[in-house]
Amino acid sequence: MKQESCNLNDSGCKTTSKTDNLGEYWCAKYTDTDYTKSGWYEKESKPSLDLIAQCNLKKEATILNVGVGASTIIDSLLAKKYTNLIANDISSCALNTIKNRIGNLKNNVNWIVDDLTNPTALNNLPQLNLWHDRAVLHFFLDEKDQKTYFDLLHNKVKKGGFVLIAAFNLDGATSCSGLPVLRYNASLLEVKLGSEYSMLKAFDYEYKMPNGAIRNYVYTLFQRKIES
Repeated sequence: MKQESCNLNDSGCKTTSKTDNLGEYWCAKYTDTDYTKSGWYEKESKPSLDLIAQCNLKKEATILNVGVGASTIIDSLLAKKYTNLIANDISSCALNTIKNRIGNLKNNVNWIVDDLTNPTALNNLPQLNLWHDRAVLHFFLDEKDQKTYFDLLHNKVKKGGFVLIAAFNLDGATSCSGLPVLRYNASLLEVKLGSEYSMLKAFDYEYKMPNGAIRNYVYTLFQRKIES
C-alpha cells in the first residue's frame, strides 16, 4: 500500500490516505503517453451525454463521475451548465489532466482521489442524482471488489436517482490498458443492480478508438425505484 497525494497546489482535490499501486499504474498512463491516443479516449462522450439528457436532471443535480480518468465528460457537463459535479479517480494524475485542460472551471468541480474498491472519501458523499461510469466497472474482476462498488452505489444513489454504466459488451475486448477486464451485457448489469432499479435504456455501441480500431460497449441507464 502506497500513499498518493494530489500534487496540485490547490484545495480542490480530496485524497484517500492510502491507495494500492494501481494509483501509480494509472498515473503512468497519463504522464508517460499522450492520453488523446489512448484506447478509451473520445473527443466527446456522446452516448453518455445523450443518456444524461434523457434523465432531465436539474442543473444543480448531484452527478458523480466515477473513474473519470481524463475524460472530456466533465468539460461537456460544465458547458451544459451543470453546477454540482463530482469527479473521482484512483489517480490524481488523471484528475490533474482534466484540471489543466479546463483551467479556472476546475473550481466548479469537486475532485476526489479515491479507490472504488476501498472507498474512504467517497463514503462521505451526499445522496446522488446520477452515478456515471464509463469503462470502470469492467476492471473489477473480484466479486469482493464488485460488491464494494455496488454497495457504495446503493448507499449513495437516492430513490428516483439514475445509474449510467457503460462497459465492454460480450463481444468486447478482454483487456484494456494492459489489464484484464470482465465483459457484460444489459441483463448481467440488471442482475448486478438488483430489483430496486428499473432499466430505462440499453444498447450496444461500437466505439472507434483513436487508432481506428473498434471496441464494443454496452450502455445502460437505470433509475432507482421510488417505492422499493
